[in-house]
Amino acid sequence: MDYIIEGFSQALHLLISFDIEIYRIIFLSLFVSTLATIIASIISIPIGIYLGIKDFRGKRLFSRLIYTFMSIPSVIVGLVVALILSRRGPLGFLDLLYTPIAMVIAQTFLVIPLILGLTYNLSKNRRKQIEKIGITLGANKVRIVILIIREFKIDIFMNVVTSFSRAISEVGAVMIVGGNIKGFTRVITTSITMFNSMGRYSMAIALGIVLFVISFGINSVIYSYSEEE
Repeated sequence: MDYIIEGFSQALHLLISFDIEIYRIIFLSLFVSTLATIIASIISIPIGIYLGIKDFRGKRLFSRLIYTFMSIPSVIVGLVVALILSRRGPLGFLDLLYTPIAMVIAQTFLVIPLILGLTYNLSKNRRKQIEKIGITLGANKVRIVILIIREFKIDIFMNVVTSFSRAISEVGAVMIVGGNIKGFTRVITTSITMFNSMGRYSMAIALGIVLFVISFGINSVIYSYSEEE
C-alpha cells in the first residue's frame, strides 16, 4: 500500500514540476488525437449526412457494415495501417512507419467509422422534417446537407467529442504503427503500459491522472450539451 501512496505523491510532483518527459508525451497525445479527429470529421460528416438522407440500393447492408466497423478492435486498424506503410507495403516508399504521421493515419482510420456511423444514423433518423423544408425552399442535395449540418451541429459536435475520446484512449493502433519510441512516438496510453511493466509507477500514475482529467473534461462537455437539449 505504501508504494501506491508514494507513487501518487511522486506523480503529483512530476506534474507540478512540469517534467519535460511527461509533458512531451501529453502534448504528442493531444496533437495526434486532435489532428486525427479533425481529419476524420472533415471526411465523415458530409458523407454520413449525404448517405443518411439518400435512398440507395444496399442501404441496409451498408448500415450493418458501418456499425461493424464502429466497433472494430484498434489492433486490427493498427495492423492494416502497418502492413500498408511497411517497407514491403504499397506505401512503404514514404517511410512513414514509426512516425507521428503514421499514428495520425491509424487514429484517423479508427475514428472515421465512428463519426461516419453516428452522423449517418443521426441524419437517417431525423432527416425528414429538415429535408422537406430544404426541398420546399428549392435546395439541392448539397444545400440540404449543409442545412442538416447547421441544424444538428450540437449533436454532431457531441459525436466528434465522443470520437476524440476513443482516439486518445486507445493503445493498440498507435503501439503497432508508432513503436512507442521515447521522445518521438510515445503517447499517454503506450507510456502507461510500458511504465507499468517497468515498475515506474509514478510516471504511470501521473499519466493516468492526466488521461482521467481529459476523459472527465470530455464527458463534462457531453453532459453539458445533453442537459441543454
